[in-house]
Amino acid sequence: MPGMPGTPGLLRSLNDRTALSLLLERGPLTRTRLGELTGLSKPTVSQVVARLERAGLIAEAGAEPAARGPQAATYAARADGDLAVAVDVTAHAATSTLVDAAGAEHAVAEVPLARAAADRDAVKDIRAAIDAACESAGADPAHVSEVVVGLQGAVDPRTDDLTFAGLLPGWPRRAPRARLEGGLGVHVRIDNDANLAAVAERAAGAASGADAFALLWLGEGLGVAVDLGGTLHRGASGGAGEIGYLPVPRAAAELDPAAVDLQDLLGGPAVARAARGHGVRGRTLEAVLAALPSHRARDEVLRDLAGRIALGVVPVLAVLDPPLVVLAGPTGAAGGEELAEHVRAQVRRVSRWSPQVAATAVPDHPVIRGARELATADLRSRLLSRI
Repeated sequence: MPGMPGTPGLLRSLNDRTALSLLLERGPLTRTRLGELTGLSKPTVSQVVARLERAGLIAEAGAEPAARGPQAATYAARADGDLAVAVDVTAHAATSTLVDAAGAEHAVAEVPLARAAADRDAVKDIRAAIDAACESAGADPAHVSEVVVGLQGAVDPRTDDLTFAGLLPGWPRRAPRARLEGGLGVHVRIDNDANLAAVAERAAGAASGADAFALLWLGEGLGVAVDLGGTLHRGASGGAGEIGYLPVPRAAAELDPAAVDLQDLLGGPAVARAARGHGVRGRTLEAVLAALPSHRARDEVLRDLAGRIALGVVPVLAVLDPPLVVLAGPTGAAGGEELAEHVRAQVRRVSRWSPQVAATAVPDHPVIRGARELATADLRSRLLSRI
């Protein structure tokens, strides 16, 4: 009850959780430093450390030189017993990285995937991603208890059905999460790639510290992630932000008279065609974006794209009016702040809204980084629950 004095057992548990949380967030610490950060007395810190060591939750990690006397032992959380893997699945490849409760950085592995549905299935794809991540990090796949998967599409939380999915050969549209858990024997979370990119952007990107923001994912596919005060709005069916299905406004006829929906106007094929129209060579979106930085027509291409992107941003502004719009995905990253500035000016020219527009500050593996944030939080929660 509120106001009741804590029992000795409760106080011990709170102290232990506080100390373990600090070791997870800050890395190895001495007993003296733990005392400074927690405000606990030296005898109490010694008792906390002893309990956590006996429980197998922490271990000595080294020593720090002391100004006088012997070196002081440092302690670190033991995060190697329960691991996770963050995976980004696209049409023909899976990238993955190992995740531990301490949040350590591990190498990113990439596995090419078969193009024919007959040669693939979801379990096989994710098993290959897990094995590749563990091999890169020198870890045992048997210690992996969770996988966080990002993909183009949405999983309905009510039915576990995959909807709004891009090209995913061999993946079931019914109960993909249940099938993965049954086939892999681990806990599985599946989320939209734009949502995971937004998680990464809030954690360490252009949206860090923002009250709210919308992230526009510009890649082969198109989508919006909506972050409201640190909480992602996924919608009742998980399909919030699938703006690629919106019909184009009349103003789009000047840019692309054949476009029917926003995917036709802003998706990867449309961006590649628009760039080729200015002389940028490349058959695929990836090739075009790679050639863009040094091309003489770069600014013309970015202005062309800004006009298209503004038509996709305005509906988001009309419904949500976020203070910040982040341009992410391969196209957003390639355009950088120049594209963001052009979009900002174009939105102000064609509408009554005037949001801040910023380029992604997480250009490398944003989907994996977002999945890693979620997996790290899950592992830490699980570790703290052992106290």
